[in-house]
Amino acid sequence: MPATDATERPEQPWNRRRLRSTNERLLLDRLRASGAASRAQLARETGLSKPTVSSALAAMEAAGLVREVGTHAPERGRTAVLYAPDPAAGHVLGVDIGRGWLRCAVADLDGTVVARSDVRNKARSSGALAELVVATARQVVAGSGVDADQVVHAVVGTPGVYDEQQRRVRYAMHLPGWGRAGLFDRMRAELGVPLEIHNDANLAALGEYAYGVGAGSRLFAYILIGTGLGMGVVSEGRLFTGAHGLAGEIGFLPWPGQHRPERLEDAVSGLAVVESARRFGMSGRLTAKAVFDAARGGSPAAVKAVRLEGERIAHTVAAAAAVLDPDLVVLGGGVGHSVDLLLEPVREHLRTLTPLRPEVAASRLGADAVLLGAVATALDTARDVVFERRSVPS
Repeated sequence: MPATDATERPEQPWNRRRLRSTNERLLLDRLRASGAASRAQLARETGLSKPTVSSALAAMEAAGLVREVGTHAPERGRTAVLYAPDPAAGHVLGVDIGRGWLRCAVADLDGTVVARSDVRNKARSSGALAELVVATARQVVAGSGVDADQVVHAVVGTPGVYDEQQRRVRYAMHLPGWGRAGLFDRMRAELGVPLEIHNDANLAALGEYAYGVGAGSRLFAYILIGTGLGMGVVSEGRLFTGAHGLAGEIGFLPWPGQHRPERLEDAVSGLAVVESARRFGMSGRLTAKAVFDAARGGSPAAVKAVRLEGERIAHTVAAAAAVLDPDLVVLGGGVGHSVDLLLEPVREHLRTLTPLRPEVAASRLGADAVLLGAVATALDTARDVVFERRSVPS
């Protein structure tokens, strides 16, 4: 008797469940990417039959994955119900840990922030900072009106690079003790949420790609200039981190200091702006913001310090352009917030340094870049988790 072809065999129950799950995911991804649609429109665009689409939408609506969001009345034919992903099917937590500020936000699956808190980082030890992160995150979740078990994933942005094997952060020089092993394990345990840790500049780059000026760029670099100096690189929508997660740590590049070799971070950070301003004659209690404010007011010493900062940033951009060939370089971080004063000197010096001149632009997200990058990164995982949780085969 000839063997029966596999395609002629009765479909097994697990195959039917897998096929149903595949169809549901196809429709959900289409709705998330292109917006609300009717059953007929989804059938046309996905190639699935209308009964298959109707069955899948009914199952996902019952599971809380999609919802009706309105109707469409064509000139001819019946009014059609429009469906969209239900943003309340799950939530994420984003955290930005900086030397000066701690920012936490809860967002729904559409990426809409439903609650957030920005608090001064006055912690004097790594343990105290870990406690502050946990307490602030809990407070934000409690104030969001979202049940804690609906927060399915969290992403934390921090200076330095997280070593997954040793379970600690390295190279976070501006947060004393932050490299201690076990800190993030402790935060995971106390928050009770799966927690990813990423470099802050990398998350800022992803935030700018998802929500800001980097959208649509083929390859762009985000240069974070604040207490320290870092760079995130996004290529074709994906983060480039290098072989050991250290790509973009441009603060370690050598820089010819006045009396001894320095690191580029020593020359370009906010502290460098203050030091330059003092050298040019400013006095008193200075911050980088105060120097930029004085430059806007016409202070000659402040103007000279800002122009020198622009020249040094131009060297940074020139190095990134030579290695990466980006179509865009975004300036962000604390110093980047004063980019209105920096763009002209950066572009002017760039013309004298290199024939490679990518577009240089200010961050559109400002101080929220790292936080929104954490949210965007958490959403990538959370949407999968929520689908797997709620798409239970019958």
